[in-house]
Amino acid sequence: MAGQRRGTANVVWSGSWVAERLGVELVGDAELRELLGLALRRNPKRAHLLVSNVLGKHVPQRPSVVYGAGVELGRRVRDLLGVAGARQAVVLGYAETATGLGHAVADGLGTAPYLHSTRRPVEGVAQAGGFEESHSHATSHLLLPEDPDLLAGDPGDEGPEGATLVLVDDEFSTGNTVLNTIRALHERYPRKRYVIVALVDMRSPADRGRLAEFAEEIGARVDLVARNTGTVRLPEGILESGQKLVAEQEAAQQAAQPPVGWPGEAPRPPRDLPRPCTRIDLQWPAAVPDGGRHGFTPAHRALLEPALPAMAERIAQALGERPRRVLVLGFEELMYAPLRLGAALEERIDAEVRYSTTTRSPVLAVDDPGYAIRTRLVFPAHDAPADGPGDRYAYNVAGGDFDAVVLVVDSTADTRALHDHRGLVQQLTPHTAHVLLAVVPSYVPPGATAAEPSPSYVPQRQEEPSMLPEPLRGPAFSSYAPDEVGWLLQDLSDTQLEAPTEEREEAIQSGGAHYAESLPVEYQPSEEYQDLFKAALDLSAARIARAVGTVTETVLAERGPRPVLVSLARAGTPVGVLMRRWARLRHGAELPHYAVSIVRGRGIDANALRWLAAHHDPADVVFVDGWTGKGAITRELAAAIAEFEESEGIQGFNPEIAVLADPGGCVRTYGTREDFLIPSACLNSTVSGLISRTVLRSDLVGPDDFHGAKFYRELAGSDVSGHFLDTVTDRFGEAAPAVDAEVKELLTADRAPTWEGWAAVERISEEYGIHDVNLVKPGVGETTRVLLRRVPWKILAKRGAGADLEHIRLLAQQRGVPVEEVDELPYTCVGLIHPKYTRGATGADGRAVESK
Repeated sequence: MAGQRRGTANVVWSGSWVAERLGVELVGDAELRELLGLALRRNPKRAHLLVSNVLGKHVPQRPSVVYGAGVELGRRVRDLLGVAGARQAVVLGYAETATGLGHAVADGLGTAPYLHSTRRPVEGVAQAGGFEESHSHATSHLLLPEDPDLLAGDPGDEGPEGATLVLVDDEFSTGNTVLNTIRALHERYPRKRYVIVALVDMRSPADRGRLAEFAEEIGARVDLVARNTGTVRLPEGILESGQKLVAEQEAAQQAAQPPVGWPGEAPRPPRDLPRPCTRIDLQWPAAVPDGGRHGFTPAHRALLEPALPAMAERIAQALGERPRRVLVLGFEELMYAPLRLGAALEERIDAEVRYSTTTRSPVLAVDDPGYAIRTRLVFPAHDAPADGPGDRYAYNVAGGDFDAVVLVVDSTADTRALHDHRGLVQQLTPHTAHVLLAVVPSYVPPGATAAEPSPSYVPQRQEEPSMLPEPLRGPAFSSYAPDEVGWLLQDLSDTQLEAPTEEREEAIQSGGAHYAESLPVEYQPSEEYQDLFKAALDLSAARIARAVGTVTETVLAERGPRPVLVSLARAGTPVGVLMRRWARLRHGAELPHYAVSIVRGRGIDANALRWLAAHHDPADVVFVDGWTGKGAITRELAAAIAEFEESEGIQGFNPEIAVLADPGGCVRTYGTREDFLIPSACLNSTVSGLISRTVLRSDLVGPDDFHGAKFYRELAGSDVSGHFLDTVTDRFGEAAPAVDAEVKELLTADRAPTWEGWAAVERISEEYGIHDVNLVKPGVGETTRVLLRRVPWKILAKRGAGADLEHIRLLAQQRGVPVEEVDELPYTCVGLIHPKYTRGATGADGRAVESK
């Protein structure tokens, strides 16, 4: 059976189990048995179900096959109507099974607008029609076009045939549903021609003459285009015997598997072991509807087509490099968007890609090669349906041998019910190694109001994120590759923000300005200093690689296999990139990575948190920084997260920071607690993707803006960001054995913060008469910052410190800052900012004057 156990499709017909037990016979052309299987369902109107292998509903199939079947039918309709007639046609698809097929038919026609019926009411959209489906599990269909004239009949000046209505369903059996639709619409919007399109024409001989009689009755031409033709021969009493067989199978399955909630349902995950999914930021085009519920025009099609490759690439990056077999799983009526994404993904990766969608139709599952529905997952509806709560189903997913499942839903359906213990996400996790979630924004026409969903998994997902832009990425912003990091910042590159270091220091210490309201003049390293950086990098690359591996493996072990890395710009960003590279090279995991701004005394960028909560589970977010000094940012982040959660009502962010080096004993997730030279601390933007420190100033950053930063494109000739990353990455292999041993020990060790560094800073502040811990910057990284950005007073160096301080001594010499060697220092060095600074505290040459 296609999409279930490979190698069986051409051996056993997936309708033989039903045919043998009930005497059902499928008669038709040679391809019919490859196209259709048989199953049974709990339906008082029709017990048997024709299960299509190319529809993409019940049977996972290659998306290119599913899409190609619809497009080919559309081309046949175009040939039937001619160029002029095709240009005037409107396509209508049936919910839920044919919403994707109908859309593909419209694509095959080329210029036809598309609308599908829906069972989801939308307040404020006028109903253009409605009808009942006689044999369906759920019957009421609504027609809700945004354009009230979309279904209008012949305007009188469109040629001899006028505007043709093309109606698309997966099968044409009795014809009752389609003919009832035409009759209802013809009374309201009369026209001269209709074309019915189906994958299979399964009418009985008695029904075949009805179409011509109906056309004569309404005074219009009615054509039929179908891929295959046949019929189902049903014995007498099939409804009763089918219902009896379903009841027997359900009873037998319940007796054999009493813990299972529904017959044929795969075991559910334990309630105490929920597994999160990985969210994918598709960056769905803003002006493109999620489907044809309210109409999909050629203009929409023109916007979607060029965006598909990039969206597929984002999915591919999230999947990583090792998937062998991937399922793209759509959601009920949302069939077209996941179908197109799956087809684009199929072209982009080497893995076998399959596509199917969930459904509201209950079907008996029988694990037999001769039966079309081998397994089913059962879960509650998660889009607050108008007809009330009920179960929904995903067929042939369990047992499908999928390495990853990419679940695609619209934002209305991205609710807590989707994610809770009985929800679809948790039903999928036992059957695949990796569940990814892509959310397509639900399109609601202007002036309409979407049906209010149940509380979402992330409460504000439908609200403020629409006002926030997507992350900035290289090469437009930063010299990093676009997949390495997304910057949740606004680009202030064209704004003059730099001020002389002395002026900034005086303003900061006098209280006249905050340090985040301006930028220091970007340090231009001398040739000697650049040589020192390269030497330091060569010397410490192996030690950094080991620390990167240790902190990354600790995060993966304690925070789950798919964390969302959020680095604190900008010192944390190179570390976040390296952690992402380690996870990809060691585990094949493509971890999302974003950079956000945090400002001492002002907190973290709340809009960045809102964006993260809208696109990811907050519990998956891991904050990343380069190193700790005295722990000020650690405390700032904890306070800022607590304030954000209280004010926004968004819960789940863990304020703990993962760092490369924790000499201050301020965190429990670290690569090392040694205070050593991390070469990325030696330079400013030229080792950080050419990005400035972050800026927060009220005249530049509004209430709905991200914090800002600058991209120093003009410094590209001095950029060593890539060199730093590549040099460390090259040492990952040799670091792996030591990392494994170290992580094994760390995971069982007591890593509780000691705050040793904070105590030392308080002591130094008093001993040196500074009386302000903010002017004491402990550790190699922080001391380097003092020498590069602030007005330094003096440097305290641990007696006997070696190569880790060579660049410190060179910078201190260049700025005329004394270096004082001391004993019993918990850090390798400490930088002291000039206390009570005024420009009079420097000499004529701009060098610091030592306090007497």
